[in-house]
Amino acid sequence: MKNLRNIFSVAAMLMALSSQAQVGQPYIHDPSTIAECEGKYYTFGTGGGGLISEDGWSWHSGAVRPGGGAAPDVLKIGDRYLVIYGATGGGLGGGHNGRILTMWNKTLDPNSPDFKYTEAIEVTSSDGMEDNDAIDPGLLLDPTTGRLWASYGTYFGTIRLIELDPKTGKRVSGNEALDIAIDCEASDLIYRDGWYYLLGTHGTCCDGVNSTYNIVVGRSRQVTGPYLDNVGRDMFHGGGKMVIAAGNRVAGPGHFGRTVIDEGVEIMSCHYEADFDQGGRSVLGIRPLLWKNGWPYAGDRFKGGTYEIESERRGYSLELAVDFTRMQQERQAWFRQEDQQKPVKPVENQKLEEVIGSWPQGDIPARIGDYMFRPHQRWTITPVPEAGGYLGGPYYKIVIAGTNRALAATEKVEVTTVPEFSGADEQLWRIEQLIDGTFRIMPKVIPGKKGINTRYVLYSAGDSTPTLAEYDFNTDNSKWNFRDR
Repeated sequence: MKNLRNIFSVAAMLMALSSQAQVGQPYIHDPSTIAECEGKYYTFGTGGGGLISEDGWSWHSGAVRPGGGAAPDVLKIGDRYLVIYGATGGGLGGGHNGRILTMWNKTLDPNSPDFKYTEAIEVTSSDGMEDNDAIDPGLLLDPTTGRLWASYGTYFGTIRLIELDPKTGKRVSGNEALDIAIDCEASDLIYRDGWYYLLGTHGTCCDGVNSTYNIVVGRSRQVTGPYLDNVGRDMFHGGGKMVIAAGNRVAGPGHFGRTVIDEGVEIMSCHYEADFDQGGRSVLGIRPLLWKNGWPYAGDRFKGGTYEIESERRGYSLELAVDFTRMQQERQAWFRQEDQQKPVKPVENQKLEEVIGSWPQGDIPARIGDYMFRPHQRWTITPVPEAGGYLGGPYYKIVIAGTNRALAATEKVEVTTVPEFSGADEQLWRIEQLIDGTFRIMPKVIPGKKGINTRYVLYSAGDSTPTLAEYDFNTDNSKWNFRDR
């Protein structure tokens, strides 16, 4: 968090944000990376509290973290959870004499008999005079070496890197802090495909709808840097490629966290300094995390609408298996000059009422075919908020536009359409943007199979044959696009 002139008013504002009721709403400031524990999701924020979600979509208060302070992070190591946080600093209390501490817990569930935090251990500090402010820590357990790293710091000085012991959470003996970036705060480190990425929050915070927070990134082949952006600028000299900025009536994204849900399915978490539709409050943000040419950037959460659902396999369209009805058109001979001089008359799209009477009354199978702007190829996709959701989105219903005919999963692990949407679980769909920008479409349940479905997706078994099959990011058969045309 950035030092502002009126320290008292900023501190008061942050305390108010932390103490406001969060039940049923994702109000939080400086959230940690989202952690999963015993089927629930947790994120911790400034002030000591945090949020819990049973499904990844609906959040409420209740997460517990002692010690107060600001901007925590959490990481599961083995069968325990390591929590790191800044005890002071950031201009709170009048200075930049910060302290960063770690502590462990066997579980994040405050109702578990195993819920007990260990005594906090100081791993680094700043004296208020040096060119660093010990606050806003982020954790990385290097998957290639097993070494544990923490980055920290604010605009007051440099972003620093220290090494911790992954067994104790203490500072590695003799480890010297390294300066790796400037002009950012709330940093986080991630590793992917041979690269280390340093995510930093740039801009101003703690000013509601006037906050200019945004998240930038640089990368390095070594965890110790240097971290360069897409045009070769060193983050130690102010470089950084944009990952996410203000948009869609939310401003000030900061405090990046990455969660890998499945191969090719990732989300990023952050807070927005101000959600215009929530009275300008600071809220939890969850967005798809996409990758292009080795660089991460925020995708857009799917919002529904009326679309062609296009298979990535061939570019054909998901449609009802009904007879193709030809459209009437005044034919003109291109070789006759007099025909070319006639006034142009736009051709209207085929209307639903012109063809729906020829469709069967019961279930109609789905197929894939050439897109031709026909009613049996246009799908309206609508969130169903009362059905809950998953990490990053609500469940959706998918119906033929202008009707209530719904896409549904079957007991035979196939896909069909039923005459009426009833809200049954097999008619609800999970829609997630993949790291390459395409989507996977997954039924909430498969009739006859136990529990929530996390394996089977809408799948192009052939150019004209949709089915349900196990998700495989490495084949275009699992991938779909939504085209508004």
